[in-house]
Amino acid sequence: MYKTSIEQIARTVAAAIFLVSIVPNPAAYGLSGSKSKSAADTPQTSLEQVLDLNKQLIASENAKDFDTVKAMVWESPSALFVAKTATAAEGNWAGFWGHDVVVQHLHDVIYGGPFHIDPDYTKAKVVLLNAGVAETYVPVHITVGYGGQQPVPKPFLILIDWVKTPAGWKMASDIAIPVPPPPAR
Repeated sequence: MYKTSIEQIARTVAAAIFLVSIVPNPAAYGLSGSKSKSAADTPQTSLEQVLDLNKQLIASENAKDFDTVKAMVWESPSALFVAKTATAAEGNWAGFWGHDVVVQHLHDVIYGGPFHIDPDYTKAKVVLLNAGVAETYVPVHITVGYGGQQPVPKPFLILIDWVKTPAGWKMASDIAIPVPPPPAR
């Protein structure tokens, strides 16, 4: 069963990366495809902005500042949150699609019992996939009581895709990948 869940997550991650990689013209999807050369639009500035937003998102989730969390989610039917379901009957782990569904599931996870994310920003990475799409990678430990989980810190890798909209960078996908325990020796 564990292997099946990991395989489902791997397929979902691959699909999300594929979808992001095929966006040929970000402006056609309401994303900023501007090629401005101002200091505010340099790749390095964008990377710093996206990492700062990633930090703000996690801090807001930890503070249960849900209005800020909600405002950071991309207003699109393509927004994606991959996470644990409330029950095993729902698939145990699944992709939740669309702004309203993502926001509701984030709310349920954050308020569904103990919740805290402890990020390791010393290992964080940010890459620009194009001028309007960036991805953050952050190893974390998540303590969560949602869906009957034991609220003890567990290791995850969080991959978040961000899209640049007229309103700024927004979280397009949030994929939490559970890190399996090391193999027994």
